[in-house]
Amino acid sequence: MSFLIIATLVVLIVIATLVPLSRHTEWWVRDLDFPRLQIAVLALGVLAAEACFLDMGERESPFLVIITVLCLAYQAWWIIPYTRPFRNEVKLAVGSAPGDRIRILTANVLTPNRNTDALIGLIREHTPHVFVTLETDQWWQDRLDVLEPDYPYSMKCPLDNLYGMHVYSKLPLEDGKIQFLVEEDIPSMHAMTVLPSGRKVRMHFLHPAPPSPTEHDESTERDAELLVVAKSVAGLDTPVIVAGDLNDVAWSTTTRLFRKISGLLDPRIGRGMFNTFHADHWFLRWPLDHIFHSHHFTLGFIRRLPHFGSDHFPVLVELVYDAVRGAEQEGLTADADDKKLAEEKIAAEPVTEDDVHEPQA
Repeated sequence: MSFLIIATLVVLIVIATLVPLSRHTEWWVRDLDFPRLQIAVLALGVLAAEACFLDMGERESPFLVIITVLCLAYQAWWIIPYTRPFRNEVKLAVGSAPGDRIRILTANVLTPNRNTDALIGLIREHTPHVFVTLETDQWWQDRLDVLEPDYPYSMKCPLDNLYGMHVYSKLPLEDGKIQFLVEEDIPSMHAMTVLPSGRKVRMHFLHPAPPSPTEHDESTERDAELLVVAKSVAGLDTPVIVAGDLNDVAWSTTTRLFRKISGLLDPRIGRGMFNTFHADHWFLRWPLDHIFHSHHFTLGFIRRLPHFGSDHFPVLVELVYDAVRGAEQEGLTADADDKKLAEEKIAAEPVTEDDVHEPQA
């Protein structure tokens, strides 16, 4: 009986490991990119069970162990970069003028959540220069507007479809534009932010729809939106920050492709996963809320903030402009196959990189 249970679990682990290797965009394929940590933990548990209950004298037993080890190693390869033993992709900041720092908070509020006081309390406690909220409707806007004396610059798109978006800033927002790049009811925001030092930073705030049985049967809309923005910022001399709930995990094929095409860096590499969803279920959590940036910045700090009633935790990141030390930082590099795959994903939707608003310095 124990052999049958273990063998069944191994088969399930193998399926969950092999299916995401496909480039198919169906939701049930791409959603298996998410639980790599959970699959790795399951494989580790099965490996322990194999050591305890299998008779290694049986012909099939070593085969099951080998398969389990291979699956565990493959899943670990994806998630190990988001653990502390891994080398940091972004250097820790060393000094700098206060005017070259920018602190950003991103929070998916969950539209039905009514605990605005808790979020406003976090904003007042941590005083970000810029904060972006996702899933904010008119009700949320009316209450967040109490912060306008401290955040006089804003971009607002209240919606009742779980895709409303608001950006509030202490810093000037220049040449801002709200766009609906791929879907007519899902906004993104693009603007140039001016640091106190006078340096200008190009910012893009995104919240594409996920592949799921209740949203989209495939990931094409999400993938195309991420990749046209990636192409639009690739190789810029201007400092760049991309933030938001991307409805994709940090270690997925698409997010890695976004990083390769854009050249942007992930401050979580070598520091932790900073899982933000689901806030109510500790055993089912993934890093869905992201802040990527160009090599111009080093990291002051990155924190996951306390639960405030949403199904997401907010994330707070402080970046420090340091072009000299930042030039030594290296992210992922796109090869010919990556560029071809990106073009294929973009071509699946009626959008191109030229459609992305490019805020001018």
